[in-house]
Amino acid sequence: MFISKFLTENKVKKLIFVCGFNNYLGINEEYDKVNKSMYFDNLEDVKQYANEIICFYSDNDPYVKYEIEKDFADKISTEQILIPNAGHINSESGYDTFEDIVSYL
Repeated sequence: MFISKFLTENKVKKLIFVCGFNNYLGINEEYDKVNKSMYFDNLEDVKQYANEIICFYSDNDPYVKYEIEKDFADKISTEQILIPNAGHINSESGYDTFEDIVSYL
C-alpha cells in the first residue's frame, strides 16, 4: 500500500514493469487470490503518476499470454521492449540476473 499511497501524492520519473498484466485471472487459484486484490479498474490512470513507463515482456510467457502483456504495455507504456523467447523473465526462465534492465535505470 505504501507504493500506491506514494504514487497518488508524488509523480515519479519512471516506472518499469516486467511481464505486466492487469485484470488477468486463471494462472492458478493461489496467484489469482493475491493478484485480484491489486488490479486497477482503469489501468490508464497509472500514466498520471509517472513521466516514463517502460514495459518489458516476452512472447512465450508460460503464465501470462502474450496478448495480455502486450495489451498492458499498449495501454500504459511510453516504451515497450519485447524479449523473444524469454518466458516469464524470471529465474525459472534463466533470468537469475536481468542485465538488460540496468540501462533503463
